[in-house]
Amino acid sequence: MDPSRTYALGEVPLAQLSIGLFFLAWIIGGVFTFLASLCYAELVTLLPHSGGPYAYLKAAYPEIVTFLRGWTMFFVSETASIVAVALVFSEYASILWEQTSGIEASWSMHATAALLLIWLFSFANCLGLALSGLLQNILSAIKIFALIVMSGLFLGVDGGDGAFQENFWPSKWGWGTMLALGQAMRYTFFAYSGWEGATYIAEEVRKPRRNLPISLFLGIGFVMILYLLVNAGYVYQLGGERIVVERKGIAAAAMENVLGLVGLFILSAFVMISTAGNVSTQILVKARTWYAMARDGLFFSSFARLSPRSNTPNIALLGQASWASVLLFCSFSFENSYETLIDFFSFTSAFFNLLSFAAVGILRYKMPKTERPFRTPCLKIVLSIVLSIQLWFLLITLYDRPLESLFGLGLAFSGIFYYFYVKKIRKI
Repeated sequence: MDPSRTYALGEVPLAQLSIGLFFLAWIIGGVFTFLASLCYAELVTLLPHSGGPYAYLKAAYPEIVTFLRGWTMFFVSETASIVAVALVFSEYASILWEQTSGIEASWSMHATAALLLIWLFSFANCLGLALSGLLQNILSAIKIFALIVMSGLFLGVDGGDGAFQENFWPSKWGWGTMLALGQAMRYTFFAYSGWEGATYIAEEVRKPRRNLPISLFLGIGFVMILYLLVNAGYVYQLGGERIVVERKGIAAAAMENVLGLVGLFILSAFVMISTAGNVSTQILVKARTWYAMARDGLFFSSFARLSPRSNTPNIALLGQASWASVLLFCSFSFENSYETLIDFFSFTSAFFNLLSFAAVGILRYKMPKTERPFRTPCLKIVLSIVLSIQLWFLLITLYDRPLESLFGLGLAFSGIFYYFYVKKIRKI
């Protein structure tokens, strides 16, 4: 999760659409994430297996659906998510470089910084869960501290509170307003993403039926409040119009506004640490999905091997880093590589997320007598809200970014050929 990127609502200036919609996008994202976590809490206590959504779809749907979800996670959504956050790291590294050297950072410097980050943490995770877990705890603590300090500084130092008073809500609601809100949701959803990370390593967590639901609820509630405070600070310090103009490096611009050049240096370092921690977490947890798939005979067989020394899926980790490297260099073919990556996987992620959330109801029917230490309260209401928001987001994304959405979907369903090839091999 990382809120260091803040976006206008679509292509329309934020001030015209209202600050209220800006915060509404963050609130909807937070509420949706909390309700979604209620569904995942039941799933993870029912099936405390590694692989996250893959494990739940495996129990709820035919094998080909499960396989396509995992295939999509590897080739479209999850590795692209790693790359997107690594690009934010390289962006702030470039800010530090340009301020200290006076030389503009080239695209090759951006790519090298992101690439080194991905491979550094991939190798670190190959050394064992204890080391990577300790590293992650340190980076997460620094990130939380940084966000608390940022929100305190942004809101505590005189800024421009006029942005909260003028045009707080749009004068009328129409299709353009809803489309702009949906566009903004694409990035707020991504900022909140990662909340389900602990479910990927359920087999490696102590007392998962008790500890995982607690970590989901407390983490999401705390992060939602923190993100709202930080974004309120951005608006207070910069105003809506400047946020639209800056687009990138919003956090650095706000900190520079508060503490000058020293603040920009401090903030850039904090964001780099924060995004490094995010990349480390994603690399750690998501490789467990490819390992689980390979263990089930549904992915490259070498990914199922565990290192005898560290007991970690090292080949899966290195394979994940290799594909992330391919996506990284492909992303530099576009002017806005970060946004393009998110547009690329948002539709397919939403499509399969619908199936993952629906799995709660399906498994209640298929496994009615299986112990559920946690049951989603008011399941019909919660599930209706979650599925409705996700479906709305899916349709808005398809309408707004049809080429990126269809390309991602095409790459996802290319896995059908591999699936039937594996089926054929099985029969031989």
